[in-house]
Amino acid sequence: MSAAGQAMHALRPETFLAFDVGHKRTGVAYASRFLGRAEPQGTIQAEGDRRWPLVAKHIQTWQPEALVVGVPFHPDGAAHENTRFARRFARELRQRFALPVFEVDERYSTTEALSQGAKDADAASACIILEQFLREAPAHP
Repeated sequence: MSAAGQAMHALRPETFLAFDVGHKRTGVAYASRFLGRAEPQGTIQAEGDRRWPLVAKHIQTWQPEALVVGVPFHPDGAAHENTRFARRFARELRQRFALPVFEVDERYSTTEALSQGAKDADAASACIILEQFLREAPAHP
């Protein structure tokens, strides 16, 4: 691929790993623009720094070009403690893995996952977050 082609490709990631981050559990999903839909990749059940080797394993396995993090808000759009927690997680992802990280408003993703009968609500929520991102992300840079 030419240098110009590589630069254009870098501006428009094609593969993604998404995280529905919580204090004790983090749902994971994978998608590519080609497939157009997310697939659940399970839930990381670890807190604090014990979570990072498991996140790294998912990134190594899937080799995504970008990461997506669900950021929760109150129904009125106000931030709360979990909003700040998710944004800290997103910042740390950027620092640790040097990949683009996109944040998505994930209000009601867990409620939606549960209403759809998800057995693993965290991974299903990560799918919902990622599919929302794919719908809203521009097709071209």
